[in-house]
Amino acid sequence: MRLAARLLLYFLGTLAVVLLGFSATMYALGWSYLHRRLDERLEKTLAALEAAVHVEPDGLEWKPQERRITIGLDPGVDQIRWSIEDEDGQAVDRSANWGAGPTPPAVAPEPAAVARGDATVLSDVPGWRVGRRRLLLADMLRLGKHGPEPGERDADEYGELNLMAAVSPEPVDANLARLGMTLAAASATTWLLCAALGGWLCRRALAPIASLAAAARAKAAADDENGLPTPETGDELEDLGRAFNALLDRRREALERQRRFTGDASHQLRTPIAGVLSLIDVVRRRPRPAEDYEQALDQIRGEAVRLHRIVESLLFLARAESESEPLRQEPVDLAAWVPELLKRWEGRPRAADLHFVGDPPSAWVRAHPPLLAQAVENLVDNALKYSEAGSPVTVRLRREPGTAALSVEDRGCGLTEAERAAVFEPFYRAPRARLLGRGGVGLGLSVVQRIVRASRGSIGVESVPGAGSCFTIRLPEAAATG
Repeated sequence: MRLAARLLLYFLGTLAVVLLGFSATMYALGWSYLHRRLDERLEKTLAALEAAVHVEPDGLEWKPQERRITIGLDPGVDQIRWSIEDEDGQAVDRSANWGAGPTPPAVAPEPAAVARGDATVLSDVPGWRVGRRRLLLADMLRLGKHGPEPGERDADEYGELNLMAAVSPEPVDANLARLGMTLAAASATTWLLCAALGGWLCRRALAPIASLAAAARAKAAADDENGLPTPETGDELEDLGRAFNALLDRRREALERQRRFTGDASHQLRTPIAGVLSLIDVVRRRPRPAEDYEQALDQIRGEAVRLHRIVESLLFLARAESESEPLRQEPVDLAAWVPELLKRWEGRPRAADLHFVGDPPSAWVRAHPPLLAQAVENLVDNALKYSEAGSPVTVRLRREPGTAALSVEDRGCGLTEAERAAVFEPFYRAPRARLLGRGGVGLGLSVVQRIVRASRGSIGVESVPGAGSCFTIRLPEAAATG
């Protein structure tokens, strides 16, 4: 299912629940209001009838000629019918519209089911809403509703009167039916309009995503390396397009570096292997003196050493790319550790040109000592390799705010700006280094950079062509340990 369809279904489902809840609430409120008005009419009618009853000490009198009742004159179906009955269930009086149209039930209920005094009992009978009150002389006298002079009960005086008012709920039910149909029609119309408008809006809103997908498929089929067209919408879709293009650029650069790395690695590995095989073939052509075999073995060993260095560097770079676990680091005081490391160079050529300058008495960092030693030795080896014999190579340690800086300075051939930008790329060697005939495979500085980054540090280079270079490793300071 397409994204636009899913969004539309979610929106329409939510809208349907809202409309259903709204319609049900409105219908319930309408039903409650109309039925409450119906009951209020019945109670007002019974109150008017009760007010028309004369309460005498010897009986309840009903004299409509003295108090004219204007309720129940209209024969309309929505008008109230009323009736007054004595304790024997005989009709004392009825409204003028009692016999017009359907007639309310004339039989009074059981006395216990009729409220006494001013209370009203409301009930439903087929086709009618009925309200009843029961007036007892004893109750009325106790409430003080009587005249000043007692006497004998006349023929039109009663000990009990039952008041009944009835009204047909048919108009109310008809109004409720119209209200329900109106709410249903309005909800259905609103839902359909929102479905049409929502579908159009979803398709329009997601059109840039569809365009991006189509452009991506087209570029994949044509092997086009350009970025995707970014929609100029000024919203999250435009930001998504730009972020995706940035991701593509980074991936493209990574793939390009990988292709270049693979090509260089293949070339670098092929060269010593081809040299070894060629040398073996030459030696085996004819018998040779022992000295020639020793010389050939020395050459083979040299190529094997070179091949070993290439393989070890490639393995380290591959591990540095794939490993997700951090290095097992420990506190190291560079002020004491670096001089011990440089003692390894004693007895080697140009050992006298190597100097250490350390300003701080201590400089604590967290590092992996063997890997950090490899990084420093690579920098020192490069400095000695690309500078003339007799020129100094200085290893300088200093403290900067929050970091410890370890620099390796030489006075060699130096690097141009373009060379400084590419000097940490695998297998990169400066053109002048090739002209000078210095040995190497171009992996030393790449290994140094990976080691420093794995130690949460940074490495930079400053260089002037013909004046020398300075490579600086900066590592975060750590707390000193006892």
